[in-house]
Amino acid sequence: MADEQAKPTDASTASVQWLDNIKQLIDQYKLPGIDFAALAEWQRKDVEALIEANRQANEGFRTLIEKRNEILRESFQEWQAAMKGLTGADALSKQAEVAKSGFDKAVANFRELSQLETEAWTNTWKTVQDRMQDNLANLQKLLRPK
Repeated sequence: MADEQAKPTDASTASVQWLDNIKQLIDQYKLPGIDFAALAEWQRKDVEALIEANRQANEGFRTLIEKRNEILRESFQEWQAAMKGLTGADALSKQAEVAKSGFDKAVANFRELSQLETEAWTNTWKTVQDRMQDNLANLQKLLRPK
């Protein structure tokens, strides 16, 4: 997993190359008082932050889907095992017991899935929020009288 994070994706590489091309184009038309290199760097960091947020969202929701599928598979297997061979007078009480146990487990699983979803959204939003804070700090620097 750490190796995946270290390798740039095709999208991130293309985005950085695109920004480098824009920077070169802007460098040709230097205007007084405007630091195009800083603006290009600012935009590059924005794109990188969006790519990272997308990666985190993708990873978080993949984990959520895998966990949901695991829960469904386990629940179905448990239900089948519990219902196997039920006949007679005990069948109804056993079904009620299995239903109550299944409901309690479903609530716990729902809670776990909710936590995974919240974590995925939180991590994704934090990346975007951190970049927004950086942008605000950069903007304040640009607006300070010299």
